[in-house]
Amino acid sequence: MFVKITRSGTRSYVKLVEAFRDDAGVPRQRVIATLGRLEQIRAGGATALVQGLLRVSGNESATAAPVSPSAAAARFAPALSVGDTWLLTALWHRLGFGDAFRRVLRSGRSSFDAERLLRLMVFNRLCDPSSKLGVMRWLEGSRVPGVDPASVTHQRLLRAMDTIAERTDALQRSFAVLMRPLIDQDLSVVFYDLTTVGVEGVSEMPGDVREFGLSKDGGTARQFMLGVVQTAEGLPIAHRVWQGNTGEAATLRPVIEEVLAQFAVRRIVLVADRGLLSLDNLAQLQQLKVGGGQDPKDQALEFVLAVPGRRYAEFAELLRPLHDAHCANATQEVVGEAQWNGLRLVWAHDPSAAAEQTRRRQQTIDELIGQAQLRAGKLDEQDIGKTFKGRPLSDSGAKAWLYREVLEARLGAIVKVDLQSEAFTFDVDERALERARLNDGKLLLVTNVADLQPAQVVERYKSLADIERGFRVLKSDIEIAPVFHRLPERIRAHALVCFLALVLHRVLRMQLKDANSPHSPQRALEIVRRIQFHQVTLADNQVASGIGEIDPVQREIFAALDFELPTKDRLDAVP
Repeated sequence: MFVKITRSGTRSYVKLVEAFRDDAGVPRQRVIATLGRLEQIRAGGATALVQGLLRVSGNESATAAPVSPSAAAARFAPALSVGDTWLLTALWHRLGFGDAFRRVLRSGRSSFDAERLLRLMVFNRLCDPSSKLGVMRWLEGSRVPGVDPASVTHQRLLRAMDTIAERTDALQRSFAVLMRPLIDQDLSVVFYDLTTVGVEGVSEMPGDVREFGLSKDGGTARQFMLGVVQTAEGLPIAHRVWQGNTGEAATLRPVIEEVLAQFAVRRIVLVADRGLLSLDNLAQLQQLKVGGGQDPKDQALEFVLAVPGRRYAEFAELLRPLHDAHCANATQEVVGEAQWNGLRLVWAHDPSAAAEQTRRRQQTIDELIGQAQLRAGKLDEQDIGKTFKGRPLSDSGAKAWLYREVLEARLGAIVKVDLQSEAFTFDVDERALERARLNDGKLLLVTNVADLQPAQVVERYKSLADIERGFRVLKSDIEIAPVFHRLPERIRAHALVCFLALVLHRVLRMQLKDANSPHSPQRALEIVRRIQFHQVTLADNQVASGIGEIDPVQREIFAALDFELPTKDRLDAVP
């Protein structure tokens, strides 16, 4: 037998394992006993077992060192991680969230502090994301400054979420006030994009936001849509939840109107991705004014919107002369602009990306046509009486196969399958193929920004990738999905909790970067998480407690953020 350490999520467990061979002689392992979590074992949770095994084995080291009666009677509580929650608490209060959110969530009828429970749920998303019941398990191994674990129950967490849902609008207004000093009041470049968040459950509720739709992760799923607005510096400033089958273009104007109402900036440049461009959107966006439009001096909203690939065909006549003049012989990325419907059409062409797209498409077409020709040949031979192993191939079956393969390869505009014909027939639309090659490697942006050069417009758009990284943080580090809540209000509250966690993550990233720290937010939290709170009860029932030793790397992180080091005296003094 031997001792083995296994991991489940972020936790490690110590197990006693036996190796054996099964009836077939294959080496196997089976768990004899689970001794407990690793931090509990390190805190002395298995000391008696180890000492007993040493005595049974005749190892004199088990009794060589006399143990004083007082030491033998000392009881050590499991160590609690405190460094990460201390850091996040300091950041929470530096941003002003504590006082501001407490004013919004305060209620004379509540027997609990909703702001503290909100803070607890946000911190859990960054430290050990789990369900509301999982928050209780997380508190077994963590200490949150200013939070009494005994006051945290599952029912109170759900009631806190209901309070958050009732006052979401007030919370977002309060949040906007706190974020205004971090936003450039003269010119603010904002990025907007949507992602899909998967949900579990089959029940249906009035006003349900859980609907089936096309998932950003592929396929069709029950989900809701989450829209996020962030600044050019990567700071999220607004979010909104939509039903899972909502069209992306329809979400743009309401979100931008909300941003314009909450953030008093003189000029806003909106940057949005391909799915958000429609002719209706363009007309509506050009009517929006920064400041509400009451003052004649209010400036029109400026925007940079990417043209979706499905609409590139509308620009074919415009692109052909541009391609022949600037792109056909280019060896590196070229950028330019043209006029389209009274707006600037900024284009960029990457020859290496174009060559790769053309090569991959042609390879896929060749493979499909080759397989289709094999099936057509087999059908012809069947017609003259030749037989093959297996079921006979039919024309309808061959048409269905090719049609499905063409759709999956997204080549329906190029490879045409004649579904009306009785025979299996197909063709390659050379004109459509030529148009596709013309669009390869190109980026088309529609904008009304007058004072940016084409290269600057392209650079602004490419910065949109940072919001995609934010969505990855939401889905991986913060684990916003899957969502098990049924009630629409609680789903919105869950989205707000995860959004605030993303805000803390991004602010932490910005401050670490400004301090030239080499650590990412997640890595910094992992390092300081090793700072622990220890408590021991002595033989005379006196309790001694304190913070474990803080190593130089942990001190550097707190110094880079200009936060005080964790101290025992202030653990309960934090509001």
